[in-house]
Amino acid sequence: MTSTPAPDETLSRFRRALKEPVIFLMVLAFVNMLGYAGWVTLFNNFAKDAAKFSGADIGLTQTVREIPGFLAFTAIYWFLVMREQTLGYLALIMLGAGIAITGGFPTLTGLLITTFIMSVGFHYFETVNQSLSLQLFPKKDAARLLGRVSGSAAAAQFIAYGGLALMWWIGYRNYDLLFAVIGIACIGITVAAYFLFPRFEGEVAQQKKIVLRQRYWLYYALTSMNGARRQIFTAFAGFLLVEKFGYSVPQMAMLLMVTAALNTFLAPRLGALVGRWGERRTIAFENIVLILVFIGYALTSNAIVAAVLFIIDGVFSIFVIAQRTYIQKIGDAADMAPTAACAFTINHIAAVIIPVTFGMLWLKDPSIVFYLGAGIASTSLMLSFLVPHRPGPGNETIMKERLQPAE
Repeated sequence: MTSTPAPDETLSRFRRALKEPVIFLMVLAFVNMLGYAGWVTLFNNFAKDAAKFSGADIGLTQTVREIPGFLAFTAIYWFLVMREQTLGYLALIMLGAGIAITGGFPTLTGLLITTFIMSVGFHYFETVNQSLSLQLFPKKDAARLLGRVSGSAAAAQFIAYGGLALMWWIGYRNYDLLFAVIGIACIGITVAAYFLFPRFEGEVAQQKKIVLRQRYWLYYALTSMNGARRQIFTAFAGFLLVEKFGYSVPQMAMLLMVTAALNTFLAPRLGALVGRWGERRTIAFENIVLILVFIGYALTSNAIVAAVLFIIDGVFSIFVIAQRTYIQKIGDAADMAPTAACAFTINHIAAVIIPVTFGMLWLKDPSIVFYLGAGIASTSLMLSFLVPHRPGPGNETIMKERLQPAE
């Protein structure tokens, strides 16, 4: 029989937990995804019901949503005047503010503005999150710890989806109220985190300038392809379920909740799997599955099959961990912050272009969008074969690995 910990012991454990970088990043990732997941759950239906959006309008809004990601490199200049941790807190407050006011502006112009505000916060935080995790986590444990952070974000998704579905079912269907509750919750938890957590910094001082290195070219290419194919999922997979198959807010929330529940359980395990499999094998496997998923989106006329594909697509987003551990292994320790910022910009070059252009293709035939997605995933699969089995400085691609002397 186990005894209940004494109050002093519980408090001591709590204080020790607050000093752990992984707990800090888990809490902030929870806040970020709580807000973003709530926004995603409501947005497609809000846009369709209140703002009467077409596929082209959705594409335009998603393009605007990705502009702050394209400008993520500007985070480097903010690092000159504030610590990364401080920028992370401010970004989450901006995220919450943008979400809180969304329901009050059911027009194309209004949603473009509120989406942009929300997105600035989301993308700046993601830049800070990636930078700090690669600085604070040791290389041998990075994949596993990144999996824990992803699991925390997935738990936030589960709470957002489940909470919104419950509120919808019991009759609280006021978009203004729902957006406001989510945004205020994000701001409140962020303020609490500011006062609770100590200051965290990596052992190596980060460069405060834009860094683009030729030897990182494969990482940049993989990042660009990932941004393109994930944008198709974000902008159009959910809209396919709403427009073609008539999914309602509670149905979408339930579907996203199932995905989040799986990710909460699987993310730490998949992170550990990346550590065992290695980056090359993980990235290749991810893209093979996504090629099949995109083809499935294009061909299916069954609502249940589309939902299963949506869940698989969402679960496999966790494998982006492999790209992050790849750059951690091949990169200079002082390059993590500027590389994270530049990577988000590279990730969003295609993401700024794809939603609005693919939105026009959507009006002609939605399947074209997903066939192009399969083509992008195929390109990424080809690039994965260039990742070495043992990545490291001077061993960034398979060609360099083959030139290394046998051990």
